[in-house]
Amino acid sequence: MYQLYLELSFIAEEEFSDIVISTRFIGGKASLPNKLRLYFFDGSFLDVWLSKDGDYSYHWEHRAQRGLLHRWDNAPDHSELNTFPEHFHDGSDKNVKESSLNQDSVKAVRYVLNFIRNKLKNF
Repeated sequence: MYQLYLELSFIAEEEFSDIVISTRFIGGKASLPNKLRLYFFDGSFLDVWLSKDGDYSYHWEHRAQRGLLHRWDNAPDHSELNTFPEHFHDGSDKNVKESSLNQDSVKAVRYVLNFIRNKLKNF
């Protein structure tokens, strides 16, 4: 996971430098962090959590800035959705929608960061 987090960190800092001000590895050991945190210019942040088993969460925390959160994950809840277990929390934990986020972590992080970039332009 460390190598993948390094790659995602590089993508964030190089391709999204207009919104990403820094990155940091969170939890675990230095050589085996639990997640990657990306900090944005507005004070919000994105936590990227990936497991070896394919579980994931991309959680954009911006409740302190605008009372919202956005999260793409595949926790095995919301079985009512056609894309189960993949789903998207759109603005709050209670507003859950279907998600077709790419399973490739590099493509997924680019998608999520483009989503955030577009949202930040409109705030």
